[in-house]
Amino acid sequence: MNGLFGSREIPSSNMKSFDKWTEMWRRHNLPRSEKEPTVEPVDGPPCRGLARIQCGRDAWNQFITDHTESSGFDLLEAVNEYMNKSPYIVDPVNWGIPDYWATPDEFFLKDGDCEDYAISKYITLKRLGVPIDRMRLVILQDENLRTAHAVLAVESEGETYILDNQVDAVLPHGQILHYRPVYSINETTWWLHQVKRFSR
Repeated sequence: MNGLFGSREIPSSNMKSFDKWTEMWRRHNLPRSEKEPTVEPVDGPPCRGLARIQCGRDAWNQFITDHTESSGFDLLEAVNEYMNKSPYIVDPVNWGIPDYWATPDEFFLKDGDCEDYAISKYITLKRLGVPIDRMRLVILQDENLRTAHAVLAVESEGETYILDNQVDAVLPHGQILHYRPVYSINETTWWLHQVKRFSR
C-alpha cells in the first residue's frame, strides 16, 4: 500500500475506457485552423468573447517562456498558482452536460472545474519538460466534502506532490488524508487504486 494516498495500484496500458481523456487529447492536437473559428477584431475591450482564447494562449506562452529555467518544487508551485487563478465553473453550467474534459484553449475561453485545472497543469508541465511518466491526473473521492474531485500528481525530487485547484499550497500526497483515489491516468497508462477502509 505504498501508492498514491497510501493505495495499492494496479497499472494497465488498455486506455479504451477513457473516452473523455482521449477525446480531449484529440481536440488538443488538432491543427490550429481546425480547432477554432476565426476571431474578427471588434471594437471594445480586448480579451472578450472568442478573443479570450488567443489572450489566454498568449499569456500561457509567456508563462512558459518565463519559467523555462524553473524546475522542481518551485515550478510545481508556480504552475499550480497560475492555473488556480481561473474561476471554477461546473460542467452543467459551462457546457450543458454532466462531465466535460476541456483542453487548455477551452479552459482559457470558459474556465472550468477540477479536472480541467489538472489537465491544463499537466500539459503546461509537459511543455516545460516534465516527463509524462512522472505525472498523473487523479480521479478521487474527497471524503470531507463527500464528492468526486480531480487533482494532478507529479513526482519531483523523490516525492509525489499534489497540485489541487482547491488550494495554492503544493503538498506531498502523504500529507493529505481526506482523499481516496479511484483511478489515475497519463498518456500511456492508467492505474486502479485500491484503498484499505478502516472502521471508524
